[in-house]
Amino acid sequence: MEPVSFKAFIVEEAAPKQFSRRIGERTVADLPPGEVIIKVAYSSLNYKDALSATGNPGVTRKFPHTPGIDAAGTVSDCSDNSFSPGQQVLVTGYDLGMNTSGGFGQYIRVPSAWVVPLPDGLTLRESMILGTAGFTAALSVLKLVNNGVTPEQGDILVTGASGGVGSIAVALLARAGYRVVAATGKPATETVLKKLGAAESIHRDELLKGAERPLMKERWAGAVDVAGGATLAAVLKATRYGGTVTCCGLVDSAELPTNVFPFILRGVSLLGIDSVQCPMAPRREVWHRLANEWKLDNLADAVHEISLDGLEAAIMTMLEGRAHGRTLVRL
Repeated sequence: MEPVSFKAFIVEEAAPKQFSRRIGERTVADLPPGEVIIKVAYSSLNYKDALSATGNPGVTRKFPHTPGIDAAGTVSDCSDNSFSPGQQVLVTGYDLGMNTSGGFGQYIRVPSAWVVPLPDGLTLRESMILGTAGFTAALSVLKLVNNGVTPEQGDILVTGASGGVGSIAVALLARAGYRVVAATGKPATETVLKKLGAAESIHRDELLKGAERPLMKERWAGAVDVAGGATLAAVLKATRYGGTVTCCGLVDSAELPTNVFPFILRGVSLLGIDSVQCPMAPRREVWHRLANEWKLDNLADAVHEISLDGLEAAIMTMLEGRAHGRTLVRL
């Protein structure tokens, strides 16, 4: 493929720990090695992208850099013939947008092993309304299902329900027939959460009432937790006998201040969710489900669409804790 110039959101390190952001021009020749060149149609903004854009060394160490851990578009070139030019594909996870130039540019180049064919039933735009957040939420729901949690067993809690993963988890669980209780620190989002399918919305502080006790009253048949920390500890203490809790985030804290009683007295299962290195077989299965039996038709209530020009403001909103739902980036 001949080098082409394209627009990208570029983060630069002007001096040690001093970072600036701009929309600039790049060429395909600037991109890292890989078998597949993709012309990006849509990306999405995730908290990890906001960290990358502000120079967080735990996410990105190489600059200049283009963040964007999600990308969906059409194949421009594929050197190993695993994909055809013009084929619609998506990429989430792996190193995309971390130290590999990501979806906030109009082109990416990645290994073919990272690329998922867009499943029938999803448009490029729909796939990025979901993005890593939707993929992570769907992995969480799949683990609950595979661990035997059924709708008739009782309420399923979703923490951080107004965020990207949480809001999609609410919608997916409701779509699958579960009664969902959405916990959030943003009461103003209650109307949106109920449109997504939540039967009930509670303030996150309610989860911590009585959490100083070794165990709490059994309340949840299962839970999708994005918070970690004291929130996850309280959720475990209030999960019913034989219940399952999935853990996919650390919005609250990376620490888990709990005891073993939920596990040895109630048989509660705590299952970890990793969307970054998830193998390709379950990755494709999840995207197939999202395009078919788990396809959502109500995500427009929780999505805000921007162009590259809107990224700076959206990143600041996310870092200040004022974001809710999903932010779709149109390339």
